[in-house]
Amino acid sequence: MSDVKNRAPEHAEVLLASKLPAGEGPPLNRLEPGNTGWQRRWYEVIFESETSAGKWFDVALLVFIMLSIVAVMLESVASIQPRYGSLLAAIEWGITLIFSLEYLARLACVARPSRYALSFFGIVDVVSILPSYLALFFSGAHTLATVRTLRLLRVFRVLKMARHLKEATTLLTALKQTWPKITVFLTVIFCSIVIMGTVMYLIEGQEDSGFVDIPTSVYWAIVTMTTVGYGDIAPVTPLGKFMAAMIMLFGYAIIIVPTGLFSAEVISGAHSADKRAADKRAVSRLCEDCGRSRHDEDAQYCAGCGSSL
Repeated sequence: MSDVKNRAPEHAEVLLASKLPAGEGPPLNRLEPGNTGWQRRWYEVIFESETSAGKWFDVALLVFIMLSIVAVMLESVASIQPRYGSLLAAIEWGITLIFSLEYLARLACVARPSRYALSFFGIVDVVSILPSYLALFFSGAHTLATVRTLRLLRVFRVLKMARHLKEATTLLTALKQTWPKITVFLTVIFCSIVIMGTVMYLIEGQEDSGFVDIPTSVYWAIVTMTTVGYGDIAPVTPLGKFMAAMIMLFGYAIIIVPTGLFSAEVISGAHSADKRAADKRAVSRLCEDCGRSRHDEDAQYCAGCGSSL
């Protein structure tokens, strides 16, 4: 019995590890600071938000991101650009240089720079500074700097909400599971749009209604089926109007299909996550006397030997 007691904690760890879903164990690819003192200090400020310096760094970064986005948007306004264009351009370049130095500092203070460079935020950092440099060779490319909005995702870490980003995994999993069904659905819709566009061309092609060719008619079918209805093209014959009404009703009906498929998969994924969490709690409730696992969460005594849990 004593041998069982000694092995109980080890047994619990093995069971718990075996029940952990992929990605919920210890982070194997977590970024680590370099070995020198300055690298550790920089890492604490740049990558962590537990200290006041780290919090202020993240807040300043978010302010610069917002300022940059506003500057790019205002520069595109015709009434503002002539008077303040130079000032807005200077602000944009100044922030770009700050972001460039920040990216280099992130690479310098981690033990393995390539790991951060190939991470999600590392790629976002590079993409956010590229438009300004591309503008030196391609006119107007700096407007793509609005991609820096992705960097605002760091606000989750500043507000201690990083754990909520894991919920995105449920959506991605649901999309992956429903993608084959959605692909079939989109294929059927594509064929339907081409056929209906061609039929509308046959009906309205001889009239002065805008259905001048099949591609234009297919464009009208897409706009109508998606219930957008720009109104730039409209049928004039009774049969054409009847067909348009049927296409509109068909469009309302098909919107439900992908929504239902995706929603059902999200609910299924949420139930699976709850079941995994319940299994983890059950495994963690291990009897130290007999080693039995999988007790109810509110159980006070072991179901095998009757010992107190």
